[in-house]
Amino acid sequence: LDYIVKETSNFIKTVGFNPKTVPFVPISGFNGDNMIDASDKCPWYKGWTKEAAGGKIVTGKTLLEAIDAIDPPARATDKPLRLPLQDVYKIGGIGTVPVGRVETGSIKPGMVVTFAPANVTTEVKSVEMHHQQLDEGLPGDNVGFNVKNVSVKDIRRGNVAGDLKNDPPRGAASFKAQVTVFNHLGQISKGYAP
Repeated sequence: LDYIVKETSNFIKTVGFNPKTVPFVPISGFNGDNMIDASDKCPWYKGWTKEAAGGKIVTGKTLLEAIDAIDPPARATDKPLRLPLQDVYKIGGIGTVPVGRVETGSIKPGMVVTFAPANVTTEVKSVEMHHQQLDEGLPGDNVGFNVKNVSVKDIRRGNVAGDLKNDPPRGAASFKAQVTVFNHLGQISKGYAP
């Protein structure tokens, strides 16, 4: 286990993770060892330790305990609304309903949003998640929202919704990005698709 922990720790460091925050659990999915209950088949294994948010030390023995100890991600509610559209629907009796995942900020009924790069501005009539009305959609929520006086032809998948009054999104001719590709075989060039 020590060799595996050392090698894996070196790798996860290179991709930006702190190994102290990652529990290492020897498991057998086939036999169920250390999955839900601690196994007697690994007498050498004393359990895992990880550093949680705020420097708190958390310990456990099983994969389930390691999963339960995952720190929830920080949600960027303090940033401007960014909601990339996954699709746009026309629903009879309701109207145009864009859908997507709130990445940052929040979306509320009554908010005036703009879509980039379509440059379309409208008011949000309602926000729903899983057929439930919401007072507010937060980062991580997959929402549908009804908009006023916008046709499904005006906006499309890939547009980004933002709050007109708080740093609205804008189209860009170019941008710089750092991209990490895992399990890539070959060279990336123009027209590449995985």
